[in-house]
Amino acid sequence: MTVTACGLIIYRRLQPVASSTAADGIKYLLLQTSYGTHHWMPPKGHVDPREDDLQSAFRETQEEAGLQASQLTLVQGYKKELHYPARGKPKTVVYWLAEVKNCTEIKLSEEHQALCWLKLEDACKFAEYEDMQAMLKDVHQFLCSKE
Repeated sequence: MTVTACGLIIYRRLQPVASSTAADGIKYLLLQTSYGTHHWMPPKGHVDPREDDLQSAFRETQEEAGLQASQLTLVQGYKKELHYPARGKPKTVVYWLAEVKNCTEIKLSEEHQALCWLKLEDACKFAEYEDMQAMLKDVHQFLCSKE
């Protein structure tokens, strides 16, 4: 039986400097787990009974990062699934893309010990798993294609 989790890839845009492109101003939120190997990832978690996947993604983001749905703008047209084994069972993680509306303070849950807002290159270094790196690159390309 496949375990399903859902989350949001959260980004913000910094004010562009005259010598930079809009893509240079995009930063992604990654949280470092306080358990296991202390890996870095976007907020995500398991789907609760009677909850749809997107509701789970928003709830987990609120629980893990303190961000309310009203503080985020869901980006239409982006949804990605990752599939990998976790603890000997197949796992699917469904991610949506959301922009934080302003420079809101992040409030970590006890599940995480640190956070970073990172440009794509650094976000890929922090996110050690190849599928997560590929998804971040895909998100970045998606955002840049909309400009």
